[in-house]
Amino acid sequence: METGMTGGQQDFFPEGSWGRMAWALQLKDVDIQSYSPLVLAYIGDAVYEVLIRTRVVNRGNQQVNKMHKRSAGLVKAESQATMARLLLEELTQEELAVYRRGRNAKSATMAKHAKMIDYRMATGLEALVGYLYLAGRNGRLLQLIHNGLVKMGELS
Repeated sequence: METGMTGGQQDFFPEGSWGRMAWALQLKDVDIQSYSPLVLAYIGDAVYEVLIRTRVVNRGNQQVNKMHKRSAGLVKAESQATMARLLLEELTQEELAVYRRGRNAKSATMAKHAKMIDYRMATGLEALVGYLYLAGRNGRLLQLIHNGLVKMGELS
């Protein structure tokens, strides 16, 4: 039986879980390079939100609207842009290329309360998260999110 979020060492997406997920969802092999940056950002947005919500829920029971406000504060474009700025020097050339593709992608929409530059940088970060997730590079994904949260003062 798999355990929940206890012990502090539990990976949210344990390495090797991709194979189980691919089997359960009957996922086909797809060349990750074939996805547009906005498709990568689409899945990356969801993955990032689940990671942030997991962190918020793990802090203990509280009113759901307080959890929502805490999560929303970390997933909004401004916060994601801040994380992107703080992580840029840590990215490999490959990761930087994915980030730039996402940042430079032309989206038909934009968040209501975001500056264009923040929205684009957030899209770049989400594309990178999506890329790492779909590539099954969960250790690297979690390392970057952890480092970003530390640099933002959200983790010690």
